[in-house]
Amino acid sequence: MSPAPAGIDQERLEDWLSANVAGCRPPLTFTLLVGGRSNLTFKVEDSAGHAYVLRRPPLGQVLATAHDMGREHRIISALGDTAVPVPAALGYCEDPEVNGAPFYVMDFVDGSVLWSVAGAEAALTVEARRAAAESLVHVLADLHAVDPDAVGLGDLSRREGYIERQLKRWYRQFQSAKTREIPLVDKVHDILLRGIPEQGPATIVHGDYKLENCILDETGQVVGVLDWELCTLGDPLADLGILSVYWPDPGEAGTSHSSPALAEGFPRRADLLQRYAEVSGRDLSQMDYYAAFGHWKLACVADGVYTRYAGGSMGQDGADLDFLQRRPVVMAERAAEAAARIGRS
Repeated sequence: MSPAPAGIDQERLEDWLSANVAGCRPPLTFTLLVGGRSNLTFKVEDSAGHAYVLRRPPLGQVLATAHDMGREHRIISALGDTAVPVPAALGYCEDPEVNGAPFYVMDFVDGSVLWSVAGAEAALTVEARRAAAESLVHVLADLHAVDPDAVGLGDLSRREGYIERQLKRWYRQFQSAKTREIPLVDKVHDILLRGIPEQGPATIVHGDYKLENCILDETGQVVGVLDWELCTLGDPLADLGILSVYWPDPGEAGTSHSSPALAEGFPRRADLLQRYAEVSGRDLSQMDYYAAFGHWKLACVADGVYTRYAGGSMGQDGADLDFLQRRPVVMAERAAEAAARIGRS
């Protein structure tokens, strides 16, 4: 058997999973899943042919409150009986003696996660890509329609002042983790703070909603929404702002090397936003603000990811450090461009 990857205590985890996850039978194989840039995510396979997913914080340089495994487990557990497709929550361990940090285990959902144009073209037909965009929007609207109190998440966070709280949180974390100055992050922060739109009723907010955080079946239907670490209560249009950032139109610089949304069959950003407006009934007249906020937030997040990778705390998954170093600067530039449009449309 090959050695377990960094972040996995093979013997102790085999004991814990066999005792706490029904039907799990060691020996177990752990594989680091490529793609995550924050918490570490592993596929777990047992001797009986079962497959699970284990999530744990990065190996070091962990920012306070940013990697709360118990919170993630609580959220997917609460959403399990709603219209929002999430993997089944199977177990949570808060004892760091087992694996060096708290972790949780969920069911492995079979399907495709799209990371690039090539990946989208290989996994889905053109017709399925159109269906995927529709499903993506409908699932987001379904999430925003969930009553937090009805699913036991009413106390997940404060409800009011979401954008203000987010600006404070991410600016503080950017300042604490940065290894260089990015002046546009500071400039756009001040612009956003001065012009926060009035918030309507708070909903459950995913915080990083995009194609790359969804599992799709072969017809394009979203069968699993992943990466709930940034989930909270707040302004639903912030989720739409993030989605728009990750959905570049042809010719725009994307947030990754090759955004899957650029594959033939996926609609343009404006069509995606219009569909959300139709499904949700929400007013999108201030989307320039939410797009600027989305780019700015991702600049802060991306700079923290670069710091962790450069410091060696995210393991080795073939990450392009040059790209990770440039990405926060590009995101800050896009944030400034969107901020300049606020109030003009």
